[in-house]
Amino acid sequence: MTVNKGLKSLVESNPNFSNNGLENQINQFKIGWVLKSFQLDSVIESNGVLTASQKNDLKDDINNVSHINLGLVLGDLLRHTATILDGSIIPGNPAITGTVDNGQGTFKEILQTVHNIQTLIPTLTGERASTQSRSVNDHLGTLNNLFVETEDSSDPVFTTLNQAISFINTADLTTETALETAYDNLKNFINGVVADSTDFQETLDNFATAVATAHTNLNNALASEPLLTHKTNLINMRESIVTQVNLEQANISGIRSFTETLSNNIGFASLGEDDDLRKLMTRVAQSTSWISYFNDYKENKANLNPIYTTNVDSDKSAIIDTVLRDKGLPDVLDFVDIEAVANKAKKDNRIDTTNYDNLTVEKQIADACKQLNIITANRSVYNQSELLLANLNKRDRDIIAGELDLNESSNTLS
Repeated sequence: MTVNKGLKSLVESNPNFSNNGLENQINQFKIGWVLKSFQLDSVIESNGVLTASQKNDLKDDINNVSHINLGLVLGDLLRHTATILDGSIIPGNPAITGTVDNGQGTFKEILQTVHNIQTLIPTLTGERASTQSRSVNDHLGTLNNLFVETEDSSDPVFTTLNQAISFINTADLTTETALETAYDNLKNFINGVVADSTDFQETLDNFATAVATAHTNLNNALASEPLLTHKTNLINMRESIVTQVNLEQANISGIRSFTETLSNNIGFASLGEDDDLRKLMTRVAQSTSWISYFNDYKENKANLNPIYTTNVDSDKSAIIDTVLRDKGLPDVLDFVDIEAVANKAKKDNRIDTTNYDNLTVEKQIADACKQLNIITANRSVYNQSELLLANLNKRDRDIIAGELDLNESSNTLS
């Protein structure tokens, strides 16, 4: 139910969703060589002379030490979140005509679909969406402060990354200064080019080689403590960012087909109510799981009984007591009433009552005990009746317990 308070002013304005929050967090890293690396990455992206192929080759050439080349990973992070906000992370189908952006996604679609997934997965599996790496943060964590917040006492990714960058920058290494110069030289060259040529490519390659060499030299300078710890943190935090971006890219770009599969499976499962369609699906399905589900559907359906529905905190013994009471059990309370005990024994399907009408009540009690392996030797008919009644009442309880287990099994997602 939508909250009305504030709704009118909300719909009269634009939310202006953006990744400014993430960009502001990234700004703290823009010191020393990381600032220069970020500037170079931006220049490569925006340059109108370099072809897409040249840009990709150049990025590959200067990404020889990826945890030093932080401008690329931070630039990719911002570009990734921008594609979520404009929906282009779901590219649509160029073959589709007559639709806006050929079916490209929107931020609203992404939000609504992620919301649906949080319901669909628990409905189908009984587990939270996070167990399948499909939580909100598994789709949108980069926009949801995943790198600046943690649920435990550990430092967030951005905190650790900032500490490492600041420590290395403060160390005032000559190799770090040389890397800044190499970045500037390549950036200035790219900014000055006006056309492609053989000389242009050769010079571009030389500047790229200089950057790659400077990456290696700075990396080597971080080989001993206390710098080594911060180098390790650069490696690990970059890996955390890349892993998250890749997860979100995979989840969101394929989100339509994923949710379609979930919705289709719910739809197919609902057809199990129809006997003819259920038989049809067992014959055309190739999955053993699907075949088993529909083959066992009728039996499992019969086992379902709302009076047995429990939750993890339910006391099963108390439920059994309630069901027994609702059924009027135990129906015989006094073992001294041997006729009532004998009549109860006749209703037990474990006991063969053939020719029982020709037996006295005492003989019926004794024979029932014998069939149930209850010792009768040296015991009076009342002792036998007491043991028999206890056995029969336990049988009633066991039957209810079995039905409860069947209900729980049929009602448990698997």
